[in-house]
Amino acid sequence: MPETISVDDLDLIRPKLLSLVTGRARSLPKFRYCDLRIQVKEEKRGSAENGLGKASSEDVAFDFGVRVIAQERMSAAGFYGQVLGAADLGRIETVVWEGIGQAHQRARSNARKKSQTWRRFPAVAHSLDDTFLARVPVAEDTIPATYETDPLTVPLEDTVRMAVDGCRAAGSRARNVLFTAASTSTFLLRELFISSEGANIDQSFAQTEGFIFVICDGEHGPYELYDFTGHQRGWEVLTRGYRSGPIDLPDYTTFCRNLGRDASDVAAAPPLRPPDGEVPVVTDPHFNTLLVHEVVGHPSELDRALKYETAYAGRSWFLKNLHDNQLGEQIASPLVNAYSDPLMEGYGSFRYDHEGTPGRRAHIIRDGVLEEFLNNRQTAAILGVVPNGSARATDAHLAPLIRMTNTVFAPGERDPRDIISEVDSGYYVVGHRTPSIAESRENFRITAVKVYEIERGRVGRLYRDGGITADTRNYFQSIDAVGNDLQVNPIPNCGKGQPMQAKRMSNGGPTMRSIARLTGPG
Repeated sequence: MPETISVDDLDLIRPKLLSLVTGRARSLPKFRYCDLRIQVKEEKRGSAENGLGKASSEDVAFDFGVRVIAQERMSAAGFYGQVLGAADLGRIETVVWEGIGQAHQRARSNARKKSQTWRRFPAVAHSLDDTFLARVPVAEDTIPATYETDPLTVPLEDTVRMAVDGCRAAGSRARNVLFTAASTSTFLLRELFISSEGANIDQSFAQTEGFIFVICDGEHGPYELYDFTGHQRGWEVLTRGYRSGPIDLPDYTTFCRNLGRDASDVAAAPPLRPPDGEVPVVTDPHFNTLLVHEVVGHPSELDRALKYETAYAGRSWFLKNLHDNQLGEQIASPLVNAYSDPLMEGYGSFRYDHEGTPGRRAHIIRDGVLEEFLNNRQTAAILGVVPNGSARATDAHLAPLIRMTNTVFAPGERDPRDIISEVDSGYYVVGHRTPSIAESRENFRITAVKVYEIERGRVGRLYRDGGITADTRNYFQSIDAVGNDLQVNPIPNCGKGQPMQAKRMSNGGPTMRSIARLTGPG
């Protein structure tokens, strides 16, 4: 019996899993479809506080998830997921087959309940749909991980040493530091996707990230600031940074030093006293990273828009119902374009999603017009559109949800300096901190790291504890300048679902100018 498991062990069990899904599962009664996801992740972590090593860990995750669609009078899906251990490797065929059986029973039960509801309550029968999946190309493919320094070769003590260096760097440029905490991690993940349609996809990912948290004292109270860096690469992301197109990540110690300096500067600044009424605001790429995430990415996820999430996460102002929605409507200035693209380089990149659908760019907003939702195969079938590969799960034992990928505001043509210089009196809003978003995302409040006065086209005094609040449509339609300085940043902690699934992705945008109310402390 093996004591542990590695990503290479998937080679041993893959033929058995193929036989189960593409052959044996088809003998189940009322069977229509089955897919299997199974993954192994090997990860190393280190952490530090106040310049001293705190903890390290090395772990392996091994799990699988199954979906079966069965048909009684109506069709429905059943899911099953299980976390595995090394002891399950030798009996994996039995374990997975039992999981397929559980998912099949659930699918048949769901189908019967759906049919009974359709007969008993004809007034609401129109709200029940068969579980159909939109067609996608059936792929057989292998995608290797990209890295220079293999995460599996990184000594565990190096993860702690890097975190210690990050803490010390954050404190080296910060005055009145009260506390620093840092963590680093690197992992190798391998995923198999197999379906009864014949899909056989093997994807591997290397991922490395770092986190830094700083508290500085100031005349107006303590100030907390934190941020993440990382990319789909090996340990080199932290040792020397990474630069490619709109991605510009400094090495980890420089990243921590810069954040510590910002925390110190902002802690010493006076709180913003918001002016009355709306004012011109210029937002930098880092602020727009959170803005596009919250008020474009999430409301464009079609499971949210179709109200699958209403009870615990809200709806989307993009879609009231299938007949009353914003598709094809001008919801923003013609200067505004936004898309989600798993094929562009970023923290949320992949070739195929967790339904085996090839990823492609989804144009959410084009020239200010709402054009497309992010979907999975089931919701694409409901709308009668082409799937765009947006179904993903944090772990294989969890059901895939519709998630944004690398989601950004597209760049424009303006020089950011000119966008600022044209403002006679307004504010330059830099960096993001905390969002507060309406239930349907139709309005928002997002606090910034820094808010500067703009007077006669020049950036002036720095303030702390400020932000922006606005009606989303009005804010988007008031955008009158978009910069050419697209920046893409990693977001490692986007939460969604019950149970909660935290997912990694990239968000970003260029400098943009609009009109909004500013908010202050409290």
